[in-house]
Amino acid sequence: MENAHIIALFNAFREADPHPKGALWFRTPYELLVAVVLSAQSTDVGVNRVTPGLFALAADPEAMDRLGEEAIRAQIRSLGLFNTKAKNIHALSRLLVERHHGQVPKDRESLEALPGVGRKSANVVLNIAFGQPTLAVDTHVFRVAHRLGLADGKTPEAVERQLLACIPETFLLHAHHWLILHGRHVCMARKPACAQCLIRSWCPLGAHNH
Repeated sequence: MENAHIIALFNAFREADPHPKGALWFRTPYELLVAVVLSAQSTDVGVNRVTPGLFALAADPEAMDRLGEEAIRAQIRSLGLFNTKAKNIHALSRLLVERHHGQVPKDRESLEALPGVGRKSANVVLNIAFGQPTLAVDTHVFRVAHRLGLADGKTPEAVERQLLACIPETFLLHAHHWLILHGRHVCMARKPACAQCLIRSWCPLGAHNH
């Protein structure tokens, strides 16, 4: 896609939603980190249902470490993979206390060294908690990037690299939010709502659906 089109497209996103927000409920970087780990193969709605109760019992790594794996498991039982998630949350909380003075680190390497935290999760935390211009490539971003011709990479990491290379810096902080929200509410996998799409003028698919 031409640079002028990319700028026009992201300008349209920005005009429609200047300050997009993630859907996960949290008050601190630590709560966001836990919510992101819980969101693997679970909906944000499902995660938001369990986190208030969990954080009422333990809102920081020290308290979560003391709470223990079994009690964490009891709070998150309604989520998929809850056994693994409980184990990871307990272990990452302990590591935050032991290695990082109970603080969530602000660099990718330290985040990815925590149990249950992959590249996408680290990107979400760096972006939302610390305002770093990272791009978390989930299934929505992957699909929308391909459909718009912004990327043709075969893996999330390849798509991430291509998006970082082509999206102007001024849009990077919010780019992954705009793409996720667009993929979730407009550019759906099975039936994209092209008639309602505010960026269809720049979309190779949308051009056929005017």
